[in-house]
Amino acid sequence: MRILLSNDDGYFSPGIELLARTLSSVAEITVVAPERDRSGSSNSLTLDRPLSLKQSANGFYYVNGTPTDCVHLAVTGMLDELPDMVVSGINNGANMGDDTIYSGTVAAATEGYLLGVPSVAVSLCSKAGVHYGTAARVALEVVRMILQKQLPEPVLLNVNVPDVPYDALSAWTVTRLGKRHRAEPVVRAVTPRDETVFWVGAAGAAQDVGEETDFHAVANNRVSITPLQIDLTHNGQIDMVRSWLRQ
Repeated sequence: MRILLSNDDGYFSPGIELLARTLSSVAEITVVAPERDRSGSSNSLTLDRPLSLKQSANGFYYVNGTPTDCVHLAVTGMLDELPDMVVSGINNGANMGDDTIYSGTVAAATEGYLLGVPSVAVSLCSKAGVHYGTAARVALEVVRMILQKQLPEPVLLNVNVPDVPYDALSAWTVTRLGKRHRAEPVVRAVTPRDETVFWVGAAGAAQDVGEETDFHAVANNRVSITPLQIDLTHNGQIDMVRSWLRQ
């Protein structure tokens, strides 16, 4: 059993180090992660320059690129054999609702899925990052569940874990993505050189927090597991757009 680990917080993050140690009990682990924090990089690939692959003292590999670069490089050029699974995380902070569009954590797992490998993104739902051990234990159990199944096709799972002790988790729930309000406005600032710059505003508050959503699950100390897909086709608008062509 071979698992490729990546993330968007960087190869030095506590989440990926603990995840590697935890999953090493069930698999041979290879870590290929960004050389620095690439949160919010989404599914971007670096096409305007070459990528470098280096190895740190603890054996982790790191790339001067995005999370998607890391998984793409590892699967299509570095590894001699296709990994049995890609796991991305443990992210410091939630990746729920609209966050998944921007998330580098989810993007790393998505790249594995697009390359035909079952993939899991794991996030700890607090910037405080207190209970990484809870998320690592959940990740191990999810990996074990996948290993026990005969999958008819690869899966892409987005797992969000409340930042509480493991025994405080109330349940595991299969969810759909919720939705947020629009983001806060950008924040204008002036540098010491009297240059105007802008910081991207914070994500908006949760809007769709129905009982079946990831937001609702985490708010109630439940592990949220959301199966994702990549088909962006808006099937409900196909007939409408076709009608434009007939006019």
